[in-house]
Formats: sequence, structure tokens, C-alpha cells
Amino acid sequence: MRFVHAADLHVDSPLAGLERYEGAPVAAIRGATRRALENLVELCLARDARLLLLAGDLFDGKWRDFSTGLFFVRQMARLREADVAVVLVRGNHDAESQIPKHLRLPENVRELPSGRAATVELEELGIAVHGQSYANRATTDDLAAGYPRALGGVLNVGLLHTALDGRPGHETYAPTSESRLVDKGYAYWALGHVHTREVVRAGDPWIVFPGNLQGRHARERGPKGATVVEVVGGSIERVEHAPLDVVRFEDVTVTLDGDDDLDAALDRARAGMADALGAADGRLLAVRVRLVGTSKAHAAIAADPRTPSELRAAALDLGGESIWLASVKSEVAVPVDPRALATRADALGRLASAARACGSSAAEAESLLERLGELRTKVPPEIAQETVPSPEDAEQRARFFAEVEELLWAKLGEGRGGPEVEG
Repeated sequence: MRFVHAADLHVDSPLAGLERYEGAPVAAIRGATRRALENLVELCLARDARLLLLAGDLFDGKWRDFSTGLFFVRQMARLREADVAVVLVRGNHDAESQIPKHLRLPENVRELPSGRAATVELEELGIAVHGQSYANRATTDDLAAGYPRALGGVLNVGLLHTALDGRPGHETYAPTSESRLVDKGYAYWALGHVHTREVVRAGDPWIVFPGNLQGRHARERGPKGATVVEVVGGSIERVEHAPLDVVRFEDVTVTLDGDDDLDAALDRARAGMADALGAADGRLLAVRVRLVGTSKAHAAIAADPRTPSELRAAALDLGGESIWLASVKSEVAVPVDPRALATRADALGRLASAARACGSSAAEAESLLERLGELRTKVPPEIAQETVPSPEDAEQRARFFAEVEELLWAKLGEGRGGPEVEG
């Protein structure tokens, strides 16, 4: 028997600001969440799944188009015709949305309540699903604390929309701990809310964030989809990710070094886009190119108008309408040459020369560090806590002043790069 675990569908999620990107495939991206849901239903049917678990955020907070809800109902009805059960909880966005409040769901769909944790027993499948929906958006209670202990003789699954112990970029809604989940005695925890796929614990119990079904902007990169769980003899035998996204967002990072020029940057960017396009497996690819590293031609690479134009041309040549260059960002710096820095006549050059002298001379270092001691009394404590070397310790002294040289050189490179150019 198989069941499928998905979360954070955000059907018809509006993609704010997309129109400002030149050439953006607005229609394709806006329709992607619907097509990803259709792909989820197709996955359930193709893999002969008997149960679909939805761990919250089916809809997007303030979205009020009722056709979104009707589309969802139609997809659940397709599963009803194939005798696929659906169990869901509402997440923080669902609690804010008006759509779920006016939907009559097909009879194969069971929604767990918001007032307390409840259990749906699917006797024909030998599964008990425990869960609780959000009553309001800002749910900061540990909902998992109120979930019942595991039932005997069945496979127990917890369905929860949560930030768990806290995940970067996500509100700490329904916070709980891994130990709390383990203590319930379930075989599998089907989590939602975090948009990046993560297997928090691989067995005894499985604790899984499937990620969202479809990336909605450039920060939601990589394959998106659902988790397929195979159950044999009442135990979980296999857990796998199934990509279902229609539009794939990726970053291509191009590292430059030394004598690399604009042509080298373009060649490597083209190769990176080709690899990303191949990995997208026929999906529309939205890509951001970042140029990093060091190059003597850093200023030309950042300022040359050919950089974004040539990359757009390369993208079109590689994939035509199947790839969209969303933006180009240059963060290329000047190559480090401390010896050249020490010969400069400006203030940074003189400081670098003094640092080099202090690194090799205890007397020079002692004089400078004495003045530094006076300065330390005038700066904030968090800065003054930095370790200062002993002038008599040659290794410590040399390492300290070498770091000073590197910091000075970094100051020269702060003018690196340029603004992000949107594609």
C-alpha cells in the first residue's frame, strides 16, 4: 500500500511583482500551481496510492477567487472516483483564507478540526491519522502536545503544519520539538509549512517536510513536489521524493579567477545554464546567474552591457521558450595582490606597508599595538573583544597582521560588481 504526502500547495498563489521582470512568462508561472496540483493527482493515480495527506496551506491567505476552491474540489473528486482517501489539516494561510469556509468537499476528503487534535481511522488501510487544523493564522501553541498517543495494531501518522524547532525564513507557527514528535510513538510525521524539502528523521519515526508543490519565486529553488511512502506488512519500507513542479527555479553561480574575462564568464554561464536546463527535465526553467570570484576584468564584467544581453542570447539559443533568464548579478572582485597594495601611495597602501613591517618586527608591532590599546578604550565592547597578539609571539604576530592586510585589500574590492540586472 502507498500513500502520498504533500503540503503548501498555495493554489493560484499570486506572484507579486512578476510583471517588473522583462520577458517574464507570467501566464506560465501563474498557472503553475494549478498544474502542479493536477500532477499530484496524477501521481496518486499512477502509483496506485490509497491515501493522500495534505499538511496545510492549500490556499493563499487573502486570495478570494472562489474558482480556486472549485478547482481544488474537482481534483479531489478525481481521487474519489479512484477510491483514494484524502485527509487534510488547515495551515496558517488556510486559516486566513475565505475560500475553505464556503467549500463543500467530496466525501472522500476528511478535514481534521481546529478546536482540538482528532483522529481519522482508515480501517481498510490499517492507518490512523492524527492531526489538528489552525483556528487562526498566528497559531503559536504547540499543537503536537495535544496529539493522542499511538493506537495499537495500526500504522500511526501525524499530520501537522509546523515550523518544528524553527526553520529560517518561516514564521514559528505551531512550534514543537523533534523529541515531542518521537515521543508520540507514530511511524510517520507528515509535516507542512516549510517550503524546502527536508527529511528531519529517517525512520523510527520518519519526520518529513515534503516542501511546497511548486516554487513560486526565485528563492524557492530546485525540484519541488511530494513524498511517496510505501507500506509493507504494516511498516514503512520506502520513502521517496516525486518532483511535480511545472516551473523550476535555479541559480547558476559562475566562479571567475585571475585573468578570466567577459568571454570566460559567458562561456561558463552558458555551460551552467545548459546543465540546469538538462536537470529541469523539460520544465520551464527560470534561472538567476551570479558571477562571483576574482578577475582583473571585474569592472568591465560588471559594467559591460553585453553581460546580460549575451546571457539572454545564450539562454534563448539553449532552450528557446523553455528557459527564462530572470536576472544577472555580478559580485566579481579585484584579485588579491598584497605586495602591490603595499606599494600604493594612498592611505590604504601606507597602512598595508605598516602592517607588513609589524608582522616581521616585534618592536614595530609593540609600538602599533600600544596605540591600538588606547583606541580599544574608545570603541564598543563587542569590537574591543577581538584578540590582540603578543608582539613577542612571532607566529601569532605574523598571522594577525597578515589578516590586517587581507582586510585592507578587501576594502579596495568593495566597489566590486554592480546592480542585479533583471532579465
